[in-house]
Amino acid sequence: MKKYLILILKGIGMGAADVIPGVSGGTIAFISGIYEELVESIKSINVKSLKLLFSGKVAAFWKAVNGNFLLSVVAGIGISVVSLAKLLKYILENHPEMIWSFFFGLIVASAIYVSRQIKTWNAATIVSLIAGIVVAYVITEISPAETTNAPWFIFLSGAIAICAMILPGISGSFILLLLGKYAYIIGAVSDFKLGILFIFLAGALVGIIGFSNFLSWLLKKYHGQTIALLAGFMIGSLNKVWPWKNTISTFIDRHGIEKPLVQQNVLPGNYLGDPHLFWAIVLAVTGFVLIFVVERFANDKKL
Repeated sequence: MKKYLILILKGIGMGAADVIPGVSGGTIAFISGIYEELVESIKSINVKSLKLLFSGKVAAFWKAVNGNFLLSVVAGIGISVVSLAKLLKYILENHPEMIWSFFFGLIVASAIYVSRQIKTWNAATIVSLIAGIVVAYVITEISPAETTNAPWFIFLSGAIAICAMILPGISGSFILLLLGKYAYIIGAVSDFKLGILFIFLAGALVGIIGFSNFLSWLLKKYHGQTIALLAGFMIGSLNKVWPWKNTISTFIDRHGIEKPLVQQNVLPGNYLGDPHLFWAIVLAVTGFVLIFVVERFANDKKL
């Protein structure tokens, strides 16, 4: 029971991260020691295991897909997303410097932690690291789009975003932002619009099952290079979570609301507003230290 309660807490951490554009639930899964088991468990939901389910062998299906593990993690993610969506939305709108500082420190420490998992550094791992940095940086520089709310696009958004959500350093929420669906989906969660959520989750289910097989193959065949790529994703994503940004240009969305279109990272002294520098530093250090506290507990055999 203790083991599953801890898994729920790790899921809550993943859910909280996934709500923030720029922070990945995959990062939390990695540093909490459940990443590869999560990928393998999702991968196990396939034709073979589904045959067990549809033939009435529920217990065998549950064991085949590591059901207790998946249920605990998914329950934690669900609890977190539903309970924290409105709170995190409020903090992002009213105290962005604070939340971004915390996650900046968290991601810096996460990149260090992930890099330490690479046993041998060579040309292949270095190239993978650089590729990850470049890809993540380019993604963070893309401007958000205005897109349709048609069911097919909601389904597609779910399929694409969920793939990013299990990649450390690539934020599923930020991918939703690029697709123009972040506010739409957060609003659906806050208002319990079940029809929209069902379509989105259906797309997410299809996407994550397909992508987990590819990711599992990469981790088995090219483990060092894959881990280096994931570390690069984290480093590149720091461009998005830098706490101080000045808005260069804005756009009016279809609801008549003005939103930032292009933003520029600046030093605290050049920030157009109160940089809250003291608390920003405190929160960045807190996020940094938290990663190694989580690592210590994750490596405790008692857990």
